[in-house]
Formats: sequence, structure tokens, C-alpha cells
Amino acid sequence: MNHLVIMAGGVGSRFWPLSSTQEPKQFLDVLGVGKTLLQLTIERFEGIVPKENVWIVTSEQYADIVYEMLPEIPKSNVLLEPCRRNTAPCICYVSWRIKMVDPKANIIVSPSDHTIADVAGFREVVQETLEFASETDSIVTIGIKPTRPETGYGYIKADLSYASSRKRNIFRVDAFKEKPSLEVAEEYVAQDGYFWNSGIFIWSVSTIVNAFRVYAPDMSAAFEKLQDVYDTEDEQTAINAVYAELEPISVDYAILEKAGEIFVCPASFGWSDLGTWSSLRNELDKDDHGNAAVGRQVKFFDSHHCVVHTKSFSEVVVEGLDGYVVAENDGKLLICRLSEEQRIKLFHDN
Repeated sequence: MNHLVIMAGGVGSRFWPLSSTQEPKQFLDVLGVGKTLLQLTIERFEGIVPKENVWIVTSEQYADIVYEMLPEIPKSNVLLEPCRRNTAPCICYVSWRIKMVDPKANIIVSPSDHTIADVAGFREVVQETLEFASETDSIVTIGIKPTRPETGYGYIKADLSYASSRKRNIFRVDAFKEKPSLEVAEEYVAQDGYFWNSGIFIWSVSTIVNAFRVYAPDMSAAFEKLQDVYDTEDEQTAINAVYAELEPISVDYAILEKAGEIFVCPASFGWSDLGTWSSLRNELDKDDHGNAAVGRQVKFFDSHHCVVHTKSFSEVVVEGLDGYVVAENDGKLLICRLSEEQRIKLFHDN
């Protein structure tokens, strides 16, 4: 059976004042479509994974939000992290939980706060990679064909001369690259074989559990020894005790950069990790002057390349701005140049 793991523990504040540590962006209707990013993430896997096989890994502090937002997901499938330890412990934990109920499971791991424009195209790619991973005991990731020299994403370098004999559009990974400088990003985009790292992984449960046993044995052992308490009233107490001792490390460093059978499926389906106000503007409909808005009665005059997001104001008028974000939520107002939005956290922290 197919299982879906959604990592929903992020606490980012780059969408302040809309998001906060109490309510991060994955739990918000950032796009103004009546559904949160988390709900949209689950929705795009309909027809691929049944609701009873959806697993949410999130922070203890967000448990009630998840239960209320996703009543269709079994509570036992909502796994709570007592502290942040990056993606490797998160994935190792849920992989052992899934192995206990379905030793032959195929797993898709997805972030909770990304957007996909072409959902049908996305589903086709996921089905193809699931088939490949189940037949080959390989780790597969989805690479996004870059449309610009983006410095906010990691990159995957693929060996395009080596296509899988089973799937001609799935290639062996040469290397994972950290977020580059603009100069390096321009070099990547100018070459064939570089793709944005979507953070979406596909593998069988046996493949990923065995990878943890080989490349992160201490972490694997910590969760393997808890098999008798999974899905019991003692599980959370045991997890709380184990988590504090785990190394905070990403699955990229812990597993992907060490394992041999790593493949990437290049794709284009309108993907964005929606990490900034600028990226949100790119995803929204825009007027003839490049302005985008979420809210009631937002009017632009002599303004260009702006994004406005308002929840409570009945009318907003913006005049004479070029390249600004104007955002309002819960009595807080942000007016900031999009070119300076990386400083938003500094602004509101001080």
C-alpha cells in the first residue's frame, strides 16, 4: 500500500504578520482559496494514498491545530515531536511506525507548505516514481526544472547520461548542492542536469529503514527498540525520552549524500516552496502592472510589482508603491520592500 508522510513541524516566520511560531504558514490559507497549505498538500495526493495511510509529523504544540484541521486523519497517525531535530529523526520515526503496520509499504515524504500548480501532472510523476521505487529498492527524489537562478533552493545534480533502464526519465544523482550564491545559481541554470531540490522523497519502507540502519545506526536503533510501545499509551512518553538525545540532522546529510542508489525524476508542474512574500506573489494572479492581492476590495493606483495580503480590512488602497509587500493580520501591519523581505524576522523581533 502507498503511504504519505507530511512533515508539518516548521515554525518559520517569514510570512509575518500572517504566520507566527504559534501558527506557522502550513496551517494558514496563504493563497486565499479557503484551504490551508496543509490541507492542499493532502488533497493533491487523492487517488494515490487513502486517508487512513496519511501520516502527519508535527510539533507537540501544534497537535490540537492538526486534529481540528484534519478530522479525517486518524489521531494515531499524527506523530508528535517533543523538540525540533531536523528531518532525519522525523523520517526515521515515522518509517518505523509505518513498518509496524505495513512492512511492504511504499512511502512518499512531502513538506506541508509547498504549492503545486499542475496537480494532474504532479500525480503522474508521483505514480511513476512510486512504481520505480517499489521495483528497484531505490531512493527517489523529485527535481524541479529551474526557471531562474534561485538562491533560496538547494539543487540536485543529475547524471543525464545514465537513465534508468526501467524509466528513461529517471536519472542517477551525482550530488546534492546547498543553496548557492547568485553567481553559482546562474552557472547551474546555464547547464543541463541541475534541478531544484523539491524535498519530496519516494521509497519503500524496507529501503529507508535499511538505509538508516546502515548510515545512521544509532538513530535507527533508538526507534527500532521502541517497537513494543508504538501505538500504545506509552508511545509519546518513550518518544519524548528518545528525541532529546538524537542528533539534529537533515535526511540529506544523514542518508541521501551517503547512499548509493539515489535517483531523481526531473519534472515541471508549477512547484514552489512558498518561502517568501515574493514567491507568494509569483503564485497569485496579477494585474497588468504585476500586482497581486489576497483580501477584499484591494485597489492599486500607480503601483507595480506589489503583493497585498489582508484578512480583516474591508478595503485597502495602495498608491505609488513599486515592489512592496503590504500585509495585515491580527492587529499587525507590515509594509516592506520585497527586496528587503529577508530582514522581516529582524524587524518584528526588535
